[in-house]
Amino acid sequence: MCPLVRKRRSETGIALLIAIFVLLLISIVAIALIVSSSTESALAGNYRSSTGVYYAALAGVEEARARLRPNDPNSFKNTWAAFYPAPGASIPIGTVGYVLNPSPTDNAGAMFAAYPDTEYDNEFGPGQLNAANVKTTQSVWNTNPLSGLPFPGPLYKWVRINAVSEKSLNLDVDADGQADSLTPLYYDSANRVFSNNPGVGSQALELTALAVLPNGSQKLLQYVSATATIAPPGFQTITPMFMAALTLSGSNGGGSPIFQAPANNAVYAVQGVDHDCSGNPAVGQVAAIGLFGDYSGGSYNSDLTAIANGIPTSAGGPPPTNPQLNYTGNTPPHALPDVEYLSAFPANLQSPIQVDAFAQNIIQNAVASFVPTGSAGTQQAYLNTLAMSPSNPVTVIATGDLNLTGWGGTGYGLLLVTGTLIYDPSVTWNGAVLVIGQGQITNTDHGLFQQINGAVFVAKTRDAGGNLLTGRIGGGSVSFDPPMQGNGIRYSSCWVQKSQPIGGYKILSFHEVSQ
Repeated sequence: MCPLVRKRRSETGIALLIAIFVLLLISIVAIALIVSSSTESALAGNYRSSTGVYYAALAGVEEARARLRPNDPNSFKNTWAAFYPAPGASIPIGTVGYVLNPSPTDNAGAMFAAYPDTEYDNEFGPGQLNAANVKTTQSVWNTNPLSGLPFPGPLYKWVRINAVSEKSLNLDVDADGQADSLTPLYYDSANRVFSNNPGVGSQALELTALAVLPNGSQKLLQYVSATATIAPPGFQTITPMFMAALTLSGSNGGGSPIFQAPANNAVYAVQGVDHDCSGNPAVGQVAAIGLFGDYSGGSYNSDLTAIANGIPTSAGGPPPTNPQLNYTGNTPPHALPDVEYLSAFPANLQSPIQVDAFAQNIIQNAVASFVPTGSAGTQQAYLNTLAMSPSNPVTVIATGDLNLTGWGGTGYGLLLVTGTLIYDPSVTWNGAVLVIGQGQITNTDHGLFQQINGAVFVAKTRDAGGNLLTGRIGGGSVSFDPPMQGNGIRYSSCWVQKSQPIGGYKILSFHEVSQ
């Protein structure tokens, strides 16, 4: 019997199969990597496009927001008078401004045909843009010197500027249950709400920018914006710091205040009884002269007495009169002259650092006009260019001394002086006067009988070298020559409110409009 013999199967070709299988795996992995890389490239490209078009639109609304400031070098006030509202006026509903920014490849005369604005009618109703009073101007990127740059600016096509209403914002402001009013809205910064009343604050404006990239990516961004008020910390306006017609700083250890009225002037007065902007008596009163500062560890009575002693008891005549009777305010209960310590003065405005910081906030952030250094003639010539009026109060800042000697003009708004204010009784100022820093008011001229309608605040926060005081606040100084004329200071909360400093346009809302 023959033994069984098993024949082994041939393994020829197994290596080839394994190699093919490995190559197949490698091919699958390679294809997956290619697909993944393509996807990531596409995502990165989309991200670059979305980011680029976003920032292009953002550049548009930010340019418009900056140029709404009257002190911007490219302000619409100077470059677009046909659209920019006159002082005290508002942009009406139905007046629409466009800042155009055509690229070199665009037809500059057909921007709205190529890049139509469909959002306006979405907000105000069908056909409203065709019926609007449309005004246009050029972007800074299409005017010298930026238009001569060898590279393009931001790729936004236009920015629209317009007033807003209940209807456009879909917001019931007048609480009638309907968001249908077409009255322009104003921003009440004290209560942080919109209102139909123009007396509550500045007009709210809508800024809308369309950006389009060469690859077709588009973005529509929108701000609602209004000017922001500048006030001491914890307050919405400057009014709380004016608790007297004339406020002087002083402290126990920091320095005593100085007040010297014109000794020969029988009619010079500091009146704390409120008056309206027409000069008529109004309801309410404040102190005639108020003293604030840290007197802990001592008494302020001696400083109050010294202030009162700076007011003559007899002048003019015959027969002579008692000028101390001209210092009225909280009388009664206070006796004449009304000189008081302001015990309720804001606690966060007691130290030199706190008061000076408020002044610096105005200097750095307010929409303001800065008086140049130089002679009295140079300074006064600049004041004459500001076109100040009851409807155009201006924040005027002198970082140093301001010499009004011989000016004889009328100012409206807020005046901030960080050095010495050389006053002239021929000058009328309607508004608030802040002398913070050196904290000194004096005079060299004597003629005429004008007055300050509003309030005056004098605080010494810096030494003669301009260094910020440490410790307690110094003594403010108001000292006039005996023969100086003038009618003095008459408190007016109306003029104080009108002199409220404002900053740039604050963003109240921001969103991307879906397209």
